[in-house]
Amino acid sequence: MSGVAALSLSLIFTLLMVASAEHDYGQALSKSILFFEAQRSGYLPADQRVYWRGNSGLHDGMANGVDLVGGYYDAGDNVKFGLPMAFTVTMIAWGVAEYGRQMETSGELGHAMEAIKWGTDYLLKAHPQPFVLYGEVGDGNTDHHCWQRPEDMTTSRLAYRIDANRPGSDLAGETAAAMAAASMVFLRSNPAYSRRLLSHARQLFEFADKYRGKYDHSILVAQNYYGSFSGYEDELLWAAAWLYHSTQEQQYLDYIANNGDALGGTEWDATEFGWDVKYAGVQVLAAKFFLQGREAQPAPVLERYQQKAESFMCSCIGRGTNNVQRTPGGLLFHQSWNNLQFVTGAAFLLTVYSDYLSSAGRSAACASGATSPAELLSFAKSQVDYILGDNPRGTSYMVGYGDSFPRKVHHRGSSIVSIKVSPATVSCREGYDTWFARKQSNPNVLVGAIVGGPDADDNFVDERYNYDQTEPTTYNNAPILGVLARLHGGHGGYNQLLSGAVPLPSMPVGRKPSSQAFAIEQRQTTSWNNRGKTYYRYAAVVTNKSARTAVELKLSVSQLYGPIWGLANSGDKYTFPEWLSSLPGGKSFDFVYIQAAPPAVVTVAGYKLIQ
Repeated sequence: MSGVAALSLSLIFTLLMVASAEHDYGQALSKSILFFEAQRSGYLPADQRVYWRGNSGLHDGMANGVDLVGGYYDAGDNVKFGLPMAFTVTMIAWGVAEYGRQMETSGELGHAMEAIKWGTDYLLKAHPQPFVLYGEVGDGNTDHHCWQRPEDMTTSRLAYRIDANRPGSDLAGETAAAMAAASMVFLRSNPAYSRRLLSHARQLFEFADKYRGKYDHSILVAQNYYGSFSGYEDELLWAAAWLYHSTQEQQYLDYIANNGDALGGTEWDATEFGWDVKYAGVQVLAAKFFLQGREAQPAPVLERYQQKAESFMCSCIGRGTNNVQRTPGGLLFHQSWNNLQFVTGAAFLLTVYSDYLSSAGRSAACASGATSPAELLSFAKSQVDYILGDNPRGTSYMVGYGDSFPRKVHHRGSSIVSIKVSPATVSCREGYDTWFARKQSNPNVLVGAIVGGPDADDNFVDERYNYDQTEPTTYNNAPILGVLARLHGGHGGYNQLLSGAVPLPSMPVGRKPSSQAFAIEQRQTTSWNNRGKTYYRYAAVVTNKSARTAVELKLSVSQLYGPIWGLANSGDKYTFPEWLSSLPGGKSFDFVYIQAAPPAVVTVAGYKLIQ
């Protein structure tokens, strides 16, 4: 045997050994959730674990007279795009709804729920009126001319909205889906918050359906970044599916059934699933309803949805009539820019559908024959394993996982020295000249981020300028959380076709308690007119309804646009006034604020009860 042949065999053997090694899915899950903390905008909480980040976007919405502080940056830039953010929230929530018990076993359920709430808290702010929704803060055109940390932003922070005159059914529909899905997650641990989310979801669905149109025709600055290429029809069905899943109300199931043909749900043979195209997700949810044996009247329509869902599954695993292209290394491939968004989305749908079929004792019907649930799950696992390093390059495309991963990620905050190390402001041009152009690795490791990934030939260039391959996004990570939880924790021992509440514990260990021990009452005490604008003075009374003394009280006050008296500020929360350190059972205190708007939303974010 020649030396070259021996070397080749040795290399092949080594690659096979690497490929056969089992990954630490629990570690990957922990890291992938951590990434969302790096993407936070607004006031960072005291328990923030990504230490190199600081507060940012603290005046978002001010120019528009609305509080839009918070939420997530979508990728390596500093813009808050509503459509991919809402999709991100929907997918994390779906992962928790399906695999919350496995996440709890991994110790990550609390962190996953916090990731959802960071998004929904913002989305609630962005929906100040039934037919008004803010869909973007900042714009890509000005943002992309600057390379700055989020903490240093000098670019435009104007906010853009949809309303009855400027509709956006896709944006409103996806946001409705996010709130409906999240309402299921908080149903037991925070029922008041769950009801609030569901109320907004209903309003947003009505908005989306009543005033139809593409959001990027109303928010023009989104067109070059998150244009709605697939239209809004899929989001209408998506929102209705999630509202039915969360409420079990017949009207939403009827909407899916009666509009399946007109809106494309029973017609579209989807081969991709992501922030723009939701048809495959709708079809999988409708298939779940069908397999659960929902009402007989829409069953034939739901079965047609199921057939389209299985068409998607078969196209992914290469057993359909229109199969998805794969790289030589076996990765699903759709496009050069950020291909892994479609891989993680497909892996999630394959995983949950595999479990639906297992629960029903069925197989998928592919063009080449019956396909078992185990085959679907195995293929989903192969895609996750590729991302984690089982690929021709031996590279993990999750930053911080394994020994070889991208070091020059296209991400402003990660690529510039932390503001906590060097507090001097980094200007637009300085960011490009000093930090974007530098040859060294990023000074901050963006742990858990899934980047865009390799090209059609499994090639990858780890350079900051190569945003097609090295830029991470929240919607790359969101779908993989559920898959990682499933691979790490197993099936979980329960039937996923059971209806009813999501099988979550009443409260994740170590997380914040509910606010049922407190009552908050607000009233308007006076009003006056100044220069054509009416101002209101509101008084709020906070009462400890329990029999024990409360300490470390934290209040969340959102939709506040004026001065406030009687509370101490602590980051993004408020605490007892300075003269008060505790509140005995049955006692109250009050505070006041002034604004030219309806009352602010005041909720209890945390507290402790002592004897």
